[in-house]
Formats: sequence, structure tokens, C-alpha cells
Amino acid sequence: MHLPFILAVEGAEAELQLLPDVAELIWGFVAFSLLMAFMFWKVFPRMNTAFDERGAKIQGQIEEAERLRVEAEQLRRSYEEQLADARGEANTIVEDAKAQAERLKADIVARAEQEAQQITARARDDIETDRTRLVSELRGQVATLSVELAGKIVQRELDESQHRALVDQYINELSGLN
Repeated sequence: MHLPFILAVEGAEAELQLLPDVAELIWGFVAFSLLMAFMFWKVFPRMNTAFDERGAKIQGQIEEAERLRVEAEQLRRSYEEQLADARGEANTIVEDAKAQAERLKADIVARAEQEAQQITARARDDIETDRTRLVSELRGQVATLSVELAGKIVQRELDESQHRALVDQYINELSGLN
């Protein structure tokens, strides 16, 4: 318990040295000044150069990135314009194809109608020709048959019932030939 007190009393007897020795201060000041001079002469200029180069490099990278961004934006716009042009061209092609298909359809329908009318007209002409020919043939046959029938009737004098029977028989004979 008394030890700290004893040490305190002994320390009080020794001189208090708050400041270092003057020679030490001078050598410390000289060393510090030399160190600072060396720092300002060699280290700080290199650090400033390195900082400037680093800043220039970063600035160059920022400018390059901005240039690339602008270029990418221009490319994007160009591609969008090309895409819009391609879409417009595709729509034009589709519309042209639709119009051509409609024209082709109308042409085919018109030709088909014309051919149908021609076929119908030929059929009518054929029917009329056949009808005229058949009427002529029938007139000829009727005339021939009338002459034959009149000849048979004249050959024998018949009463009305025999006359009818003879006409019916002759018609049946003609029906059997066809």
C-alpha cells in the first residue's frame, strides 16, 4: 500500500523533462524537412501524375461509354426504322397479293361464266338443231305413214270400228319397231 506512494515521491525528486533535448529537436526537424522535400520533389509529382492519368483514363472511358451509348441508340433507331420499313413492305406485298388474288378470282369467275354461257348457247343450238331435224324426220315419217295408212284404208272399205282397229294395230306395230 505504501509502494505507490513511495514511487510517487521518488519520481517527484527527478527532474521533469517535458521538452526533448534541443539537439534532438534540430535533428528531427532536419529529418522531417528532408523527408517532406523528398516527398514534394519525387513522390507528390508522381502521385499527381498518376491521379491525372487515372482521371484522364476514367474520363476517356466515360466519353467512350457515352459514344458507344449514342452509337447503340442510333443503331437501335436504324433497326427500328428498318423493321418498320420491312413491315410496311410486307403489308404492301400482302395487300398486292390479295388484290391480285381478287383480280384473278374475278377473271376466273368471268371466264367460267362466259364458258357456261357458251356451253348453254351451244346446247340450245344443238337442241334446236336436233329438234328441227327430228320434227323434219317425224313429218316425213308421218307423211309416209299417212300415205301407207290411207292406202290400206282405201284398199278396203271399212266401217268406223274396223277403221279404228286398223289405226290402233298400225300404231302398235310402229311402237314395236322403236
